[in-house]
Amino acid sequence: MGALGITGSNIDLLTGLRALQEATGGGSPNVTVAVIDGPVDFTHEVFVGADLRTALGAMSLPADAGNKMAEHGTHVASILFGQPGTAVEGICPRARGVIIPVYDAATGSAPQLEVARAIELAIEEGADIINFSGGQYSDTGEADQWLSEAVVRCAEAGVLLIAAAGNDGCECLHVPAAAATALAVGAVDSAGEPMDFSNWGHGYTCNGITAPGAEILGALPGGGVTRLSGTSFATPMVTGVAALLLSAARAADLEVPLLNSLDIRDILLAGAAPCTSNNPNVCQRLLSGTIDIEGAVAAMSDAMVIGPSVVSPSGVIPAGGCGCGGDLAAASSEPVVSASVKPSMADAPDGQNIVYALGNLSYDFGTEARRDSFKQLMPPVEINGDVVPPNPYDARQLVAYLADNLSEARALTWTLNIELTPVYALEPTGAFGADLYSRLVEILAAEILAEGDKDHVQRVSIPGRLTGNTVRLFSGQVVPVLQLENPRGMYGWKHNELISQAALAVNGRATATADLNTIQDNLRGFLDRVYYDLRNLGVLSSDRAINFAATNAFQAAMVFSEALGGGMQLETIESELSPFARADADAWDVKMKFFDPENTRRARRVYRFTIDVSELMPVSLGEVRSWTTAI
Repeated sequence: MGALGITGSNIDLLTGLRALQEATGGGSPNVTVAVIDGPVDFTHEVFVGADLRTALGAMSLPADAGNKMAEHGTHVASILFGQPGTAVEGICPRARGVIIPVYDAATGSAPQLEVARAIELAIEEGADIINFSGGQYSDTGEADQWLSEAVVRCAEAGVLLIAAAGNDGCECLHVPAAAATALAVGAVDSAGEPMDFSNWGHGYTCNGITAPGAEILGALPGGGVTRLSGTSFATPMVTGVAALLLSAARAADLEVPLLNSLDIRDILLAGAAPCTSNNPNVCQRLLSGTIDIEGAVAAMSDAMVIGPSVVSPSGVIPAGGCGCGGDLAAASSEPVVSASVKPSMADAPDGQNIVYALGNLSYDFGTEARRDSFKQLMPPVEINGDVVPPNPYDARQLVAYLADNLSEARALTWTLNIELTPVYALEPTGAFGADLYSRLVEILAAEILAEGDKDHVQRVSIPGRLTGNTVRLFSGQVVPVLQLENPRGMYGWKHNELISQAALAVNGRATATADLNTIQDNLRGFLDRVYYDLRNLGVLSSDRAINFAATNAFQAAMVFSEALGGGMQLETIESELSPFARADADAWDVKMKFFDPENTRRARRVYRFTIDVSELMPVSLGEVRSWTTAI
C-alpha cells in the first residue's frame, strides 16, 4: 500500500499538530520514548530510517505476520515513529525509540511484576517518556507493590509515564494509568465525543486527558497498514505530542531552566480543551479535557518559542493527587488487537543489561517430564526406618543427590526468588559454568540448614546480565533469563555469623546473653529493612549500588559493630550520584543512617559507601566513611 495523502494521516486528526511537528523537525533524537508493548516488525517500510530498537535485556520474539501481539505493538510504534512520506506518518519520527516487550505471547497479558521490570528498564535506558498502551482493571485504583514502586521511581527520575485509561466502558480505573504521577489517556471519536468503550472515573479527572482513538492508522507486521480503535491507540497520539513539546523545550536556547518530562505532562493537562457539553455525564467521560495542541503551546508561551508561537509553563498548575489503582493486558477494544510483546533485539548502550539482585535461591523443573526424570534418577531415601521413593521437591534430598552428581544441576531451572516470587531464571555460562553450578548447589545447601546454624544463609546476592531470553516455569509463569558469568559477587548472607562477630566487638569481648539478644534483634531489623522495605529488581544503577552496599555490610561486620552493638538500628538508606569518581565510572554514594530507638536525642551515625556499578561486579571506591549527625 502506498503512502497516504494528507487527508488519511494521523497528523491531521489534531489541529496544530502538523505545524508543531514542522517547528520541531519531527522531534529530537535527544528525546527518548520507550514503548512498553508488543513485538514490533522493524523491517516494515514505515520504520526505514527510524532510530528504533529493542532494549537490551528485554524479551525478544519475532514479530511475525498474523501474530496479534505483534500487530498491537507494531501499530502503536508506527503511530509514533513512522517515517515521513511512508504509509504511516509518525507523530515524532525523529525521536529515539526503545521497545520493551512485556506480554506473554500465549496469554496476551503480563504480571504487574513484568510491567514494573519494563518500567525500570526504560529508566535505565534513559527514557524521557514511557508509552504503555495497556493496563489492568483495579477496583481500588491501586497497583501491587512492585508496580507502585516502579511508578514512583519513574516520577523520581523525571520520566513521564503515559498509559491507556482502559476499554471497559465503565466508571472504573486501570493501573498504572490511575497513578497520580501518570498521564492517563482516554479515547474520543472524530467529532470529539467520548467513545463508548473508553473508561472514566474520579481519579482520571485530575490526571487524565482524551485524544483521538477511532480508526487510527497503523502498520501491520509483514507489510501493509490497517486502522484500529481503542485507548491503546489514543495513548501514542498523546505521547507523540509530548515528545514534540519536550523536543522544543530542549532545543530552545533559554536562560531559564529547561522543562522536563513531568512539566510537559502538566502543560498538556493545563492546555486541554475543557468540556463544553451541558451533560455532566459526557464531561466526566472526557476526563480533564481533550488534548489541545494550541492550548498547550499557549500554556508554555512565556518560556520558549516554537516557530511563530510562544510557549511557556507560566500559570501551569500540576495536576492534583489522583488515586493509583494480577496481569495487565493491552488497552485496545473490539475490534482492536490485544497487546502482547517480544520484539527483535538491537544494540543497546553498554552495561544496560546488568543486574545485581538480592533474594533467595530456588529451583524449578519446568515440565512434568523433567521432574519425573529426577524422581527416576535420585536414589530412594530412608525415613524412620522405612525406605521411600525420592522426592525431588525436598531440597535436602535434591542437594544430597546433586553433591554426587553435579552435572545434573544443569538440568534444573535455577531461580532467584523475592518473597517466594521467581523474578529471574539463572543460567550459568562460560568458562566458570561448572564453578557457578557448584556455587548454586552450595548456597542452596546452606539455605536449607536450620535457622540457628551458624552457616545458615538467609539471603543471596546474584550478579548477572539479562539476555532477552525467557523461561516458562512449571507453574506457567514466564521469567527473564539472567546469565551468570562469574562466581564473584555471589554472596550468602550468614546473619548468625555476623551476630557473633558483632557481639564480640562490644567491649572487645564476648557479651552477656542480654547483649547478644539486643544485637540479634537489631541485625534482624537491619536485614528485614534492606530486603523487604527496599526490595528491588537490581536493574537500576542506584538499586545495584544499594544492594551491593548492603551485601558489603554483611561481609564487613566490623564496620557496623559499633552501631549495632550500641543498640542502634537502621533508619534510612539513600543513594545519589557520587560527585567524585573515575571518568568512566557509574559511581553512587550510598548513605546508611542508624539511630537509637530508645534515645531519640542521641546523634545519628551515618556510613557512606561509594560504589561503582559500571561493571558486572560492583566495586567499592575508597574506604567506608562514618560520622555522626544530629538529624
